[in-house]
Amino acid sequence: MSNLERKGDYKMKEQEKIIREYTDPIEERQIRHFACKEMGRQIHRYIKAMKGSKAHMLRFEEALEALSLEEKEKAIARYLDLNRKALNGLDMKVVLARSMANYCDTFEYLIMLINDEQKMEKYLKILEDTYIQFHKVIEENGKFGIIDHHGKTILKPEYEFLRTSYVYVDDLRTMPIMAQKNGKMGLVLPDYKETVVAPFKYDSISLREQPPFYEAKIGDKEILLTTDGIEKSKKDIY
Repeated sequence: MSNLERKGDYKMKEQEKIIREYTDPIEERQIRHFACKEMGRQIHRYIKAMKGSKAHMLRFEEALEALSLEEKEKAIARYLDLNRKALNGLDMKVVLARSMANYCDTFEYLIMLINDEQKMEKYLKILEDTYIQFHKVIEENGKFGIIDHHGKTILKPEYEFLRTSYVYVDDLRTMPIMAQKNGKMGLVLPDYKETVVAPFKYDSISLREQPPFYEAKIGDKEILLTTDGIEKSKKDIY
């Protein structure tokens, strides 16, 4: 093979590599768009399986509808972090295949995408990185804190007890974490700022499945707490 032929062969291989590695931004965004819809449907099914009302599901879907794609992805990832059972039985490859099917205008193009191992692997990683963002409880010197999926500190390890709020909140609000300091319970936001929503003065705080989402006690006195830390008496609710 002559030098000219070698150069031509090398150039052709480089061009093929560029084509393989090229990502069409429109294609990527559309696949993310359809994947987001699939993930929303998965949560819809989860709420239904958990005996959530039709109103719950509608409010959840309405809350998502008002958001941009990026905001929807973050909201769903946050929801899945607190409701990890929603992922039970879910195969991300199936989510990706359905998303690709919705994007493709011909069966032949769909088959080409699915058979492209490099592209499948890339899009699968995008979906997993987007939606699987689980926090982790850490312990230092007998105290507990929380870090995010990047290892960044959400709550410093300064608490004797921590419990995240595993409820399906249909308006996607950020739920405070039940925490204990110096033997007393309070509510703190997972906002990386240690924002205290309800002061550490309660003997106990437990979770309710409907608003107000928290029930607290000081001695024999029972108090309901909103997600903003506002106290309500049971007489105000019932």
